[in-house]
Amino acid sequence: MTYSPHDRQRWVAEDPEQKRTDRDDFARDRGRLIHSSALRRLSAKTQVLQPGIDDFVRNRLTHSLEVAQIGREFGAALGCDADVVDTACLAHDLGHPPFGHNGERALREIAADIGGFEGNAQTLRILTRLEAKRAHPDGRPAGLNLTRASLDAATKYPWRRDDAPSGSPKFGAYNDDLPVFDWMREGAPPGVKCLEAQVMDWSDDVAYSVHDVEDAVVSGRVDVRALRDPGVAEDVLAEAILAYSSGLDRDALGSGLESLMHSGAVPAAFDGSRAGLAAIKDMTSRLIGRFCLAVEVAMRAEHGPGDLTRYDADLIVPDQVRAEVAVLKATAAHFVMRSRERDQLYRDQRQVIHDLVAMITDDPESRLDADLLPDHRSADSDAAARRVIIDQVAQLTDVRALELHARWS
Repeated sequence: MTYSPHDRQRWVAEDPEQKRTDRDDFARDRGRLIHSSALRRLSAKTQVLQPGIDDFVRNRLTHSLEVAQIGREFGAALGCDADVVDTACLAHDLGHPPFGHNGERALREIAADIGGFEGNAQTLRILTRLEAKRAHPDGRPAGLNLTRASLDAATKYPWRRDDAPSGSPKFGAYNDDLPVFDWMREGAPPGVKCLEAQVMDWSDDVAYSVHDVEDAVVSGRVDVRALRDPGVAEDVLAEAILAYSSGLDRDALGSGLESLMHSGAVPAAFDGSRAGLAAIKDMTSRLIGRFCLAVEVAMRAEHGPGDLTRYDADLIVPDQVRAEVAVLKATAAHFVMRSRERDQLYRDQRQVIHDLVAMITDDPESRLDADLLPDHRSADSDAAARRVIIDQVAQLTDVRALELHARWS
């Protein structure tokens, strides 16, 4: 174990007596997150399809639980602290607004002139400010007051917007959250993710690439037989090149699709029977194991058998495995997220987000939740006041967003 007391440090000093009675700081972090309202709200937020339209498909909470299960075991195999990785995986989607990435797009438009909106930066804001658990001595909220190591592990993009790599819209902290971000990153290499964050990120990629395809097959949106059709394969590869290639060329992605089809994991057909459901579930298990084991083997070949934590190493993902995961992501995107039948739904969802911000702005005293009213009243600028309203809308579930929109319209 290579963590230092510096990594276990918290943003707010805690009662020494309480610290003596708790068995482990990192386990406490995980417990605080599990009992948070932000985590519970994920149960009614879109993963790919809206919660409630199907009794099989995943929501953001079930996805996060699955990422945590993958990450905990995968991270432990590399020598990472299992509780730190588990906490990071459970936290990774807390900042997602209603309607998933589509809602994020709307809030990004609304917040363009006040520092933007980014789900990962919102996650840090929830963990260190918005979720009610601890406060600073002067009364300012301190969020869940997680350890430095857990916060760092939950930070997928460890830079502010102005420091993002060229062309990237992703960032990990808003400007008014820089004090806690700088504290969290003290001593870390600038712009470099710790290994636990990389494990979380890969576990997320593995989970949603496999599970989104599983959901799409079971809900009838993907016919696994079509994946062996050359025309469909070209469409999937075009989607992969457009959005998921990560520097891989068409030949590499084509090889990834071919290797998936010949892996024995993808069933030849799906008929909805119990045996068919078992075959699809077996596919998910085999692919998850395939993708995690390949990275573990590559890491051990490079770094040997010892424990790896924090900034000891960077995750090594072989190109073949990256290609296979990219093709799975592209399959779900092509058949589900980018299908034309969803265009109007996406427009309607974004309009709901825009309307809600305008509606709360018109009457913040009666429409903001009680915990956010003091923030709005103490805002020292229009930009700060709008950020509070965005905090409100971002934390809404899909269901509550639609209910409030109907009530106030």
